[in-house]
Amino acid sequence: MSLQSKRTRMALTAVAVSTGLALSACGGNAGGANNEDSTRTLNMSLALGEGSHHHVGAKAFAEKLSELTDGRINVNFHYNNALGGEREVVEGMSINSIDIGITSTGPIGGFVPDYFMFDMPYLFENKDHAYAVLDSDIGKDLAAKLEEKSGVKLLAWMENGFRHETNSVRPIETPEDLKGIKHRTQESEVQVDTWSALGANATPMAWPEVYTALQQNVMESQENPLPTIYDVKFYEVQDYLNLTQHVYSPAPMMMSKQLFDSFSEADRKAIEEAAQHALPIQREASTRQEEEMKKSLVAKGMKLTEPDLAPFRKAVEPVYEKWAPKLGEELINKVRNFDY
Repeated sequence: MSLQSKRTRMALTAVAVSTGLALSACGGNAGGANNEDSTRTLNMSLALGEGSHHHVGAKAFAEKLSELTDGRINVNFHYNNALGGEREVVEGMSINSIDIGITSTGPIGGFVPDYFMFDMPYLFENKDHAYAVLDSDIGKDLAAKLEEKSGVKLLAWMENGFRHETNSVRPIETPEDLKGIKHRTQESEVQVDTWSALGANATPMAWPEVYTALQQNVMESQENPLPTIYDVKFYEVQDYLNLTQHVYSPAPMMMSKQLFDSFSEADRKAIEEAAQHALPIQREASTRQEEEMKKSLVAKGMKLTEPDLAPFRKAVEPVYEKWAPKLGEELINKVRNFDY
């Protein structure tokens, strides 16, 4: 076992023990028979750091939950994947060793394949489209499937935001401008096919290797949300920022269903109300931070391009022809054609 794996296992074990002790001390048990006079603390995993748009939403949730329960239920934040990677966090909530967390949808597809559709390029036209879908019965059905298949309760469809391309070669106005550029993708066949369809020389690469690969010109291009591009300092090794907006990434806030069920009915309603209270606050913070990061990246010297997206959408249609039947054509078509 690697040192990182040992640390992650120790972290998960520590949280499991602390959660168990808290439940024991509070008299909590499955079925909602906990003592509403006792105090409980939820350990919450965040993939990003303090002040991030994830943290803004988590903080709004924690404050509202404390208010609704007269200070009986509090939240302790663990930043920057301190409790483990996103996959480990989702699995931890599934077995009730992690209380609550915000992650990307990437690891959720292992439980519910429908979630892989969020890898599809240009699935959403804009944020209003994404919000309308996620806040509709489609979002509720996806949440219900996750709860049924994994024992993880989805409380709110928070967001990472749209992803954009950067490179060290040239500005990207059309898909033809990507031709031959050495582009790093995540380790996803859908993403490799997407960037190949757009003309890039697409190669999957593990995240820890990306900055050095760009620095050494092994790779020339990558894609991420604007806050990530800034936080990782890609502006040091990339000259061009191109707002390709090719994938919208939700960041659902989720909770162990077993833990959720251990609360009284009144406290369960308070948890759900607090999550819905925090949702628009987190989304607004995400949009605001995107605008701030765009200005900051330009100030750092990156050249900004905002291309017409219609040719990009057309170029990736072969990706839909190949993957929609495998990932769920009916659902994908329903999402793409959703009336908002």
